Amino acid sequence: MFWRTVGRWAIVAIAVPVVAWGIRKVSDKMEAKNGQTRFSSLLRQGASGLDTISGRRPAVTSGSR
Repeated sequence: MFWRTVGRWAIVAIAVPVVAWGIRKVSDKMEAKNGQTRFSSLLRQGASGLDTISGRRPAVTSGSR
């Protein structure tokens, strides 16, 4: 029971932010090569959604207010 709780905490605390960082990097590379596309915007929104799941504040972009 205890180890299951620790495992879930580790996934939320470590794996989810790392995945969000990776998604954001892929989106940055795509936008650098092709400009902003619908897919790169969706990737960025997905990364922000993962940030909220892990309890972090979503990354602030220049276009959102």
